[in-house]
Amino acid sequence: MAETKGGPITGGDVASAPRKSSWKYIGPGIVVAATGVGAGDLVATLIAGSNFGYTLLWAAVIGCVVKISLAEAAGRWHLSTGRTLFEGWAGLGRWTTWFFVVYVVVWGFAYGAAAMSSSGLPLQALFPDVMDLKWWAVLTGVVGLVFVWFNKYDVFEKVMTVLVGVMFVVTVYLAVRVTPNLGDAVAGLLPVLPDEKDSVLNTLGLIGGVGGTITLAAYGYWVNAKGWTNTGWMKVMRLDNRVAYITTGIFVVAMLFVGAELLHSANVALASGDKGLVQLSDILEKEYGTATAKLFLIGFFATSFTSLIGVWHGVSLMFADFVEHYRKSRTGADGAAGSGAEVASGARERSLPFRAYLLWLTFPPIVLLFQGQPFRLIIIYGVLGAAFMPFLALTLIWLLNSSRTPAEWRNGWISNGMLAIAGLLFLVLCVKQITDQDWSSFF
Repeated sequence: MAETKGGPITGGDVASAPRKSSWKYIGPGIVVAATGVGAGDLVATLIAGSNFGYTLLWAAVIGCVVKISLAEAAGRWHLSTGRTLFEGWAGLGRWTTWFFVVYVVVWGFAYGAAAMSSSGLPLQALFPDVMDLKWWAVLTGVVGLVFVWFNKYDVFEKVMTVLVGVMFVVTVYLAVRVTPNLGDAVAGLLPVLPDEKDSVLNTLGLIGGVGGTITLAAYGYWVNAKGWTNTGWMKVMRLDNRVAYITTGIFVVAMLFVGAELLHSANVALASGDKGLVQLSDILEKEYGTATAKLFLIGFFATSFTSLIGVWHGVSLMFADFVEHYRKSRTGADGAAGSGAEVASGARERSLPFRAYLLWLTFPPIVLLFQGQPFRLIIIYGVLGAAFMPFLALTLIWLLNSSRTPAEWRNGWISNGMLAIAGLLFLVLCVKQITDQDWSSFF
């Protein structure tokens, strides 16, 4: 059954969905969690632990709860309306399309270089005499391209699950290895701010940085790619989403334990950026031996590479959806026909726009790896990246409280509250990101 003009479209047969949620269906949540937790998140959490001990453990937990709300809202939109998130954005006005286009083009160009560099770092540390970091970075980007190009969602999900398993084993092992002070950790669950300058902004940054950027918006696309196409899958989606961010919480808490015990107690300062993780491997080698250090580097690679192939797949799906919608709007075709779950069954992964964006993420950024990133691009990338999360939170509030969503699946007061908190949080972080830029050198 389908209705146009903003009414519900439910892809597939609701009766074919399971009657109750089950662990055996878990998948898209693992993908979004693995993609969202990158090397930058691990470094930020380690630094928080090294600077403040267990004091900000509560902030890391809240960050996971906020992301659960955002991903659940994105998944609920896809399942309850049968429309993709981009179709929802396009219905809010032309400004959303312009924002999305500029974002995916500029952000993708800069992110491609960052993701490849982050994935190459642990490989270069593991095999220092094989080749230069730049070539390791290029290799990871090309391998990611080939993998996503020739494999569909089912294989993609299985590989991501294996890599998440590696991440989980390594981070939990390290947390146990450093012998955390559980009494202090429990005390860290109390919402207390460190008595230092900019502690509020540092805390908000930790909350906002826990696992997710545009990949939260991609969650609904992965839900459809899994074959979940109607409201009968709602309970499964919600279980899947909670498992994802509980897993994320374990990653983040484990790395905060490492920062608190290994760095804070020894008053060791960790460098910002991905190179801080290489520095941590050196510290681990001195404290616990070569085997532990190499195990950590393997986990570091799994963390970085899942983010790379997750973006290569998920954001390419979103870009393909944008192109489909743009073509329909130009030809005057019915925007509801062939939308959402019907197209997401695999056609997008084989489409020209999907593969074109894959190429965009891989090859143009290689220039940045060898020449350095232009200053203006860095500023635009930083501002757009900061602006996307408040854009996502606020547009989800708009969509899920309107007649575009069937009444049964619109936001309740808890969902509205969590999305409003997320929107305000990311708006503050966006303003901070903009004000921190050196605009005098931009012009």
